[in-house]
Amino acid sequence: MASAGSSKWLAFGGAILIAAIAADSLVPVAWQVRSGLHWLTEHFLVYLAATSIFCLALHRPIIVVGVAMALAALMEGLQGLTADRIPDLLTAFSVVAGALTDALLATLLAAEMKGII
Repeated sequence: MASAGSSKWLAFGGAILIAAIAADSLVPVAWQVRSGLHWLTEHFLVYLAATSIFCLALHRPIIVVGVAMALAALMEGLQGLTADRIPDLLTAFSVVAGALTDALLATLLAAEMKGII
């Protein structure tokens, strides 16, 4: 997968991405950065990318997915504290689907690299 030196940089980049996700989740709606895709697709792709980075850095896809699912639930819950949003269960499920998809891909890739598959 990744060497020890690059793993630290990948983890740092992933941490910055998670901080950007958290900031974008809690700023007013007018300040949000949008790609033009449907919001469920955006959530799926962002967490797929974030989980990919952490799976490459940490080599533990199941743990990474567990943390991503907890983070998704936390972010959705915190959105209930903002004045202009409400928590949405479908969004949390979209995030979980993105994280689980990446964990499956990371596990299959690791098995392929080891010659198991």
